[in-house]
Amino acid sequence: MMTTSRRNFLLLAAAAALPACAGTKKIATPGVPLSPFDEDSTADEVLGDLDLTGKLVVVTGCTSGIGFETMRALAARGAWVVGTSRTREAADAACKSVPGQTTPLQLELSDFRSVVDCANAIRSINAPLDILICNAGYLGAGGAPQLVDGIERHFAINHLGHFVFVNRLLGRLYMADQGRIVVVASRAAYTSAPRAGIEFDNLDAHRDYEDRRAYGHSKLANALFALQLGTLLRGTRITANALHPGVINTEIDRNMSRFMQTGFAVATALGYGKSIAQGAATSCYVATSPALGATSGKYFEDCNAVTIVGEGHLHDAEMAARLWQVSEDLTREFLVTHRGEDLNDFERAARKRRE
Repeated sequence: MMTTSRRNFLLLAAAAALPACAGTKKIATPGVPLSPFDEDSTADEVLGDLDLTGKLVVVTGCTSGIGFETMRALAARGAWVVGTSRTREAADAACKSVPGQTTPLQLELSDFRSVVDCANAIRSINAPLDILICNAGYLGAGGAPQLVDGIERHFAINHLGHFVFVNRLLGRLYMADQGRIVVVASRAAYTSAPRAGIEFDNLDAHRDYEDRRAYGHSKLANALFALQLGTLLRGTRITANALHPGVINTEIDRNMSRFMQTGFAVATALGYGKSIAQGAATSCYVATSPALGATSGKYFEDCNAVTIVGEGHLHDAEMAARLWQVSEDLTREFLVTHRGEDLNDFERAARKRRE
């Protein structure tokens, strides 16, 4: 039988792992269709018998957790899934273990040249990009800031790496009948981010650093990125939305202390979190639901669009626009300018023959 002290330790760890969401007011986002799914739904349930044959999908961070489950579920419906990981070996192993058509690629989000190389490899595929799921994420636990080219590591990997990646692939999304960008954020965006929102004067984390605060800061950037994409892509066939997948015991906590890892494990075991299959549901729903063809710039939890009332900066359009400009300034040498479809020489020749 578990001793009282042991039980108290595990409960304390679970509490530490869970976001402090008590009292947060959420309402259904007006104008977005309500889904028949909820926090208990799984990826397979939300996809149902959907046929994704002929669709090209990219899932970053495919080797474990909700990224792997997302890749598996989409490939099972006929999608051709490009799965990325920090190493080609890890991506290859993950893709080989999934039935269906998959392609492994290396993507190191902290190295923008690796981001460009990965995007170029995807662009070399002679097909439109239908779905881009920005799932990969970093959660550190060093207790002190780490920098990537002078930028705090969480912000650089979770936001700027995907910012460059999406930029390099927008032309491919333009070619799809209805391109979708799905950004896996977190409710840490409004529970753990700085009270002032994005700290534009503190991107190197020279003050007030805490691991959880830095993670929340980067996740707020994810949500605002999708918000601004929704604004900039208005009038196109591309949509962009952000989401919180749920509290899930995945390998994102691999850099955390044993105490916090135990907390996540206990939290999910006690029913405070989701299974991996449930955690991938919202990503799959937002990426594929026919009901969301005109929904863009929204934030989803438990397969439904929600608005967080009176807390945080999740829906701050002015902050989102400023973040976009600052992100462009920080990554300019790695960005391309878009004027529509991104055709390679093969496709230009094929189109000319058809004309």
